[in-house]
Amino acid sequence: MKTTKKYGKKADLALGMWVKLARASSTFGKLTNADIVRYGLTPPQFSVIETLGHLGPMRMGGFCSKLLTSGGNITVVIDNLEKDSLVERVPSQEDRRAIEIRLTSKGEKLFKEIFVQHAQFVTKIASVLSEDEQLQLSGLLKKLGIALQEKF
Repeated sequence: MKTTKKYGKKADLALGMWVKLARASSTFGKLTNADIVRYGLTPPQFSVIETLGHLGPMRMGGFCSKLLTSGGNITVVIDNLEKDSLVERVPSQEDRRAIEIRLTSKGEKLFKEIFVQHAQFVTKIASVLSEDEQLQLSGLLKKLGIALQEKF
């Protein structure tokens, strides 16, 4: 059902696409965040553990670019994970002035336990689309994201 027909064919099409994309993203995000919370983590904490689990130790700046968040926010998240003994700060081997964040053995164990379950959950909710549709949507979203970054 179209909610608007007053801005011209191209604008109406773009606005409709945007609304559908935003609603789908919001719903998908709510579902995945609810799954993350059941592990006793906030979505930002899960993101840090997931990033370290897949990419290994990294400097604070690396997190900010990977997680698309500010250094101030991520510092609090890492502080809390450190209090729970899930991550630790260690001096960088390459640059003693820099501090790297890495998973502790407890953090690695948690990552291995929960990420597989979370991946299964994401697979389940994504299964409303066929594998071909998931590939098509992924390709279109990548194309959109790259083009927008380059153009704007």
